[in-house]
Amino acid sequence: MYLIEILLPLYDNEGRAFGAGELNRVRDELIERFGGVTAFRRPPAEGVWPEGGEASRDEVVILEVMADALEREWWGGYRRELERRFRQEKMVVRATAFEEL
Repeated sequence: MYLIEILLPLYDNEGRAFGAGELNRVRDELIERFGGVTAFRRPPAEGVWPEGGEASRDEVVILEVMADALEREWWGGYRRELERRFRQEKMVVRATAFEEL
């Protein structure tokens, strides 16, 4: 089994907030494809990284799904689609193999 996590930004690079509709759209797409989703919406997680001598910050929510197989091609395409929709240079979509207990 795999746990796939998507870190979705709450704001674009100019600081404009994405509406709940965009986050709900991703949630609904994942439910349709994987049969369920877990959304960590409050409080948002904060990402920090150096950029141009200063610290850049981003608030994100985390959506996760479980899947029997890791469809790398599909996930790569979906990540690129999310980068376009959320106007991001790069988004984090990560997978961890795990054993159900």
